Amino acid sequence: MNKMRKRLVIGFTLAYLFGAGAVIGRAELGTGAAVQKAGADEVTDLRSILEPIRTKHGLPALGGAVVTGKGLEAIGVAGVRKAGTDVPATAEDKWHLGSDTKAMTAYLIAALVEQGKLKWETTVGDAFPELAAAAASSGFGKITIRELLSHRSGLPANIPWGLIPRSQPIREQRLAAVKAASSANIDAGAGTKFLYSNLGYVIAGAMAEQAAGATWEELMKKTVFEPLGMMSAGFGGVGTPGEIDQPWGHGAGGKPVKDYGPDADNPPVMGPAGTVHCTLADWAKFIADLLRGARGEKALLNPAIYEMLQTPPFGGDYALGWGVVEREWGGGNVLTHSGSNTMNLAVAWVAPLRDFAVLIVTNQGPPIAAKACDEAASVLIKNYLKE
Repeated sequence: MNKMRKRLVIGFTLAYLFGAGAVIGRAELGTGAAVQKAGADEVTDLRSILEPIRTKHGLPALGGAVVTGKGLEAIGVAGVRKAGTDVPATAEDKWHLGSDTKAMTAYLIAALVEQGKLKWETTVGDAFPELAAAAASSGFGKITIRELLSHRSGLPANIPWGLIPRSQPIREQRLAAVKAASSANIDAGAGTKFLYSNLGYVIAGAMAEQAAGATWEELMKKTVFEPLGMMSAGFGGVGTPGEIDQPWGHGAGGKPVKDYGPDADNPPVMGPAGTVHCTLADWAKFIADLLRGARGEKALLNPAIYEMLQTPPFGGDYALGWGVVEREWGGGNVLTHSGSNTMNLAVAWVAPLRDFAVLIVTNQGPPIAAKACDEAASVLIKNYLKE
């Protein structure tokens, strides 16, 4: 595992959402070219709005989309796939979503609950009785899948992921992560205290694998991507080594990273916590389904499931894969999350009460990228939700 891999973590999420990112709704939303809602068969191009923001912050590329329950309303991508080249980034490119994957993992598990393969109160001990028995004194086996998905398990954020051999089949790698977690120190506030944990999502993914008899990747394709028509969705880094056929990752300072391609990402074992990539249009399909479900309209799962996904189960401001904050522009509570593998950044703001969402992506890591994404989201919210 090289130096690059050691520094790739998916911890940049809540600090942005409830810190700098929370500026949306408080600060001046900014100005930009007016965006008009598209007709039934039209999708507005957002490039003219995104390009000035991209240039201002010096990003290689910046993409955005506006979504309603009906689907994609507007989309645009400005800039280039790799700094120092003139290869344009396009609306058909795939973007790494980082921890925005968590909402999809929670959605998958909700589907398995609906199918009767899991329960919200299924414990680690139910899924892995031998491992739980060996760690009986710590309470590890009593952790529920709902606690894992809401970051209330008391588990640490990460383990030394690089110590898990990639040569093993992926389910064995995740089982190794569960074993490592069984000996980890569990916070005394387990069940009540919020502690953001990528490890918790990996264990939840392993529980899904155990219940359904397939890898998390296979389950995501069969249960989420294919039913929603997300044909571009996949896992890990994007692009072909030696080519510039997808957005190239850039570090915080805007310099292109050395590694490029499927392996330029966190270890695959971390998949449930943050390795999904897809086009903006396909991400919009997932978000549109959430909007429909939240409003009681026809969606992939039943309405009660969407309410469960979008409501903090233990109070606070984190539901299942989503931060929950109140915003006047959203008519009340809105869902939000961001994700980064330090080379890319993806941000989502979803307002079910307004049947509206904004998605922003870039191929550069924070913190500069975070400011740009915040500004882009603010401008689109301002233009689309004119009172």
